[in-house]
Amino acid sequence: MAEPAAPTAREPQKRGSPAPRTIVLWTAVALVGALGWAMLALSRDEEVSAAWMVAAALGSYAIGYRFYSRFILHRVLKADRNRATPAERLNDGVDFHPTDRRVLLGHHFAAISGAGPLVGPVLAAQMGYLPGTIWIIVGVIFAGAVQDMVVLFFSTRRNGKSLGRIAREEIGPIGGVAALVAVFTIMIILIAVLSLVVLNALAESPWGTFSTAMSIPIALFMGVYLRWIRPGRVAEVSALGIVLLLFAITAGSWVADSSWAAAFTLDKSTLVVWLVVYGFVASVLPVWMLLAPRDYLSTFMKIGTIGLLAVGIVVTLPMMKMEAVTDFATRGDGPVFAGSLFPFVFITIACGALSGFHALISSGTTPKMIQKETQVRMVGYGGMLMESSVAVMAMTAACILDPGLFFAMNAPPAIIGDTLESASQTITGWGYTITPDQLAEAAREVEEGSILSRTGGAPTFALGVAYIFAGVIGGSGMVAFWYHFAIMFEVLFILTAIDSGTRVGRFMLQEMIGNTQPLLSRARQASWMPAGLGRGIGRMEPTLGRFREVGWMPGAYLTSAVVVLAWGYFLWVGVHDPLGGINQLFPIFGISNQLLAAVALTVCTVLLVKSGRLKWAWVTGVPLVWDAVVTLTASWQKVFSGDPRVGFFSQRARAKEQIASGEFSGQELQDLQTIVTNTTVQGTLSAVFAVLIVVVIADAARICVKAVRNPETVELKEAPFEQSRLIAPAGLFPTREEKAELEAAGLGPGGGVPEEREVSRT
Repeated sequence: MAEPAAPTAREPQKRGSPAPRTIVLWTAVALVGALGWAMLALSRDEEVSAAWMVAAALGSYAIGYRFYSRFILHRVLKADRNRATPAERLNDGVDFHPTDRRVLLGHHFAAISGAGPLVGPVLAAQMGYLPGTIWIIVGVIFAGAVQDMVVLFFSTRRNGKSLGRIAREEIGPIGGVAALVAVFTIMIILIAVLSLVVLNALAESPWGTFSTAMSIPIALFMGVYLRWIRPGRVAEVSALGIVLLLFAITAGSWVADSSWAAAFTLDKSTLVVWLVVYGFVASVLPVWMLLAPRDYLSTFMKIGTIGLLAVGIVVTLPMMKMEAVTDFATRGDGPVFAGSLFPFVFITIACGALSGFHALISSGTTPKMIQKETQVRMVGYGGMLMESSVAVMAMTAACILDPGLFFAMNAPPAIIGDTLESASQTITGWGYTITPDQLAEAAREVEEGSILSRTGGAPTFALGVAYIFAGVIGGSGMVAFWYHFAIMFEVLFILTAIDSGTRVGRFMLQEMIGNTQPLLSRARQASWMPAGLGRGIGRMEPTLGRFREVGWMPGAYLTSAVVVLAWGYFLWVGVHDPLGGINQLFPIFGISNQLLAAVALTVCTVLLVKSGRLKWAWVTGVPLVWDAVVTLTASWQKVFSGDPRVGFFSQRARAKEQIASGEFSGQELQDLQTIVTNTTVQGTLSAVFAVLIVVVIADAARICVKAVRNPETVELKEAPFEQSRLIAPAGLFPTREEKAELEAAGLGPGGGVPEEREVSRT
């Protein structure tokens, strides 16, 4: 019998002219956003209220989500609510599992939100608040959220395949293999960098370690509760989870002051081991048991804190003390990082606007859990807007600080020295006056020995948050509490990206190993292959082929172990060698992440062209061109710049000259030799990654031209259409029609498969 034709995508019904109240509402939203932008952009030589940052961001996000994301969902992607997703078709209860959209949004947001939206904007604040804010908000609406949404859609159409495998199948062997190598290598670097930030925050911190550790059993309880005790009761388990999480946070401060403190005061080496163990366990356990509920739980902490921060800004109305654009933006000699505004602001803000890491999640765990194609808008686009709001809050937190205090915290000792007097004198020379007494007072407020050179961005964000929260609750006496609360918040924020990243790495490695099976099969049949070797390969083939089955547990255990040991190795070496391991790779984090975004946008553009959507290819093509220009320019400068503060090889040449001078010995000489090694690795990797991306883009262009000229030769790797039996809303809140459909099927707000359909399916 012929297979029924796939239903067409269901677009919203056209209802004629919008209602007057709708016009008034969106006009008001547009005016609020426009007024916020005007105040930020036009204020010169005077302080501007941070509340205008909130207004500009929220107004822009609302319009972008309401209009642009809807256009992409229905006109460009033509998402089909009647098409079964891999979570429904391939449900195995381990990796593939239809997940309530509210839980999935929490998981996705928590998984994509690593250190980037907290750290990058803080560092970019040295250029002033305006350039970074423009990129965060405009970039996310037209680039970052688009990438996450489109990658999620196309991966869902391909059984949740990873970005690397999609590139291999849709672009071809040359560009595909280049993309696969780049994606996997960059992913290991990104996870190791995120782990390093967690390590620095939790080391010797019993409060943070206890609270973070307690989030794991709480998540396990939530997973079991939703799976077996009270299925579908998302609101109920959410309330329980929030109460337990708040208790764990409060109890962390009690533990820090008790006899238990020693048990939770861990050094960095011990934490590396625990992180590796946690990453492995989270990678192999069923997604419903730990990964999804823990990420969902963390989302309450993240969004709750960011929401309260926005409210605190509106209530306290702090002023932006950093300039709109600083002199460092044009000179390129900033103390936090060297380089001009273009391209380095766009590289430093690695998340919050556009992040390649997100494409790994959108083609990793999330497409294996999504109930409906129509939910990609809320999960992909909406989740990225949520992360961008975090980046805006991070920029605000940094810019409400006195600029002198900001630079004291973020400039390294080599520039400002290690005493209050030297730091004060150096920073005052830059035009930002701050006294030693003011620096000492800031340290006393947060109960730290010193706040000098607390680089990395996280402490600066925590201090800005502490001042805002203390202005609402507790006053100056609560600054220390809120500071340490913000530090712990950052740890919870980042840890969720590590477990999801490890699981995605496992998927990618399983796919790569499984794909060697047909290659070995062809080699075994070749005439030059010795008979004995051929028989040995023949015995290996069935096992290698099983690696493509992501639910095959022996393969899951082996590949998870390889992935955690890979990023764990760089982390371990970095802990024991301040110039080695992940410390060696940290300087290429931003560029690597943005190059990964270029791969994702390239794949999306190819798929739009190949699927007959050429007229809409600009949706991903324009951000691809921008990202490629910015990132390849940054790569060129980092490799070939003659300024040792910018170029890796220039720094290498200067270190070699210092070694050759014979003026250094002992530890100084060893450090110079390490610098030579590190800059060689950094410059070489930057060049290799850039070449790989150029190969991917060039090969993709060839495929696009071929698809346009000869559309009859196009072959897409989409899974065949299968009618969906599952009913679920597309957005966070069901529409009137969706509520009626759920009620008629006897389902709750989370959706599911009606009982009679389950019976017929069985």
